[in-house]
Amino acid sequence: MRAGFIGTGSMGEPLATNILNQEKSLIAYDINSEATVGLADKQARIVSSPAAVANESELVFACMPSIETFRTVITGENGVLNGKQMKTFVNLGTMGTEAVTDMEKALAANGIPMLDAPITGGVQRAWDADITVITSGPQRVYDQVESFLKSFARDIHYVGDKVGQAQIAKVCNNIMSFTNLVIGLEALTLASKGGLDPHKVLDVINSGSGQNSASLSKIPNSIMKGSFNLQAPLHIIEKDAFLWRMESERLEVPQGVGSATYQTIQQALAMGLRDGDLSEIVKVVERAAGTKILSFDT
Repeated sequence: MRAGFIGTGSMGEPLATNILNQEKSLIAYDINSEATVGLADKQARIVSSPAAVANESELVFACMPSIETFRTVITGENGVLNGKQMKTFVNLGTMGTEAVTDMEKALAANGIPMLDAPITGGVQRAWDADITVITSGPQRVYDQVESFLKSFARDIHYVGDKVGQAQIAKVCNNIMSFTNLVIGLEALTLASKGGLDPHKVLDVINSGSGQNSASLSKIPNSIMKGSFNLQAPLHIIEKDAFLWRMESERLEVPQGVGSATYQTIQQALAMGLRDGDLSEIVKVVERAAGTKILSFDT
């Protein structure tokens, strides 16, 4: 199948590039024309709308930043449903069960199946073809798409035959990731205010039972260096955490710890960090504590 890709931003571009490298052809579109320049340089064909992608591609991937853009890409005036060649649609974004099941129905009414395939791992891992993909949907659709997913994924988890199941798995992963980061920052701020070298305390955590992806990677590689470079905009993080809350309420599952994390994210937005990086959430913790993690060094 000839592949198309919609949404070539910070995460979409490396995914699309890896598909192009494997398949040697790709139809691509992004609302921001500058986001397709790198793909054009690699000989991808750049078109002017989602419908145009679906006019020239049998398999269409979409990596969208918001629920609104996800819906528009499918059912909007120039959405993929107006294309003539698309036979399969793959959602790579975190959109929640409500949006993906709604769009699955819209696609199915036109005879087009969907594979739900949200991604996790971050931008650099996307470039390295090292991300994780969580998939759900009809087995035959997964089998059809698997070789394309392997172009950019190290691990692919097929979690069920219903679209939406992958969304639940993804928000579970995300709320744990966000919470690990927040509690790690609170712990290191406590250590620093208590007169300890936070670098040494981080070493203790990473050789003990408290270690996690935040302590092993996010905190030492970004926050402890003051670089704020996780390439994860806080408004996207807030959307993902909100989707976790929606699923928790829908399924009547307690959300005490996750809600505390969500409130910290909301505080970051209230501080004007909407377009800031996830790592900047440290500013919320530091302001509340009246100190900085690295104040020990100064």
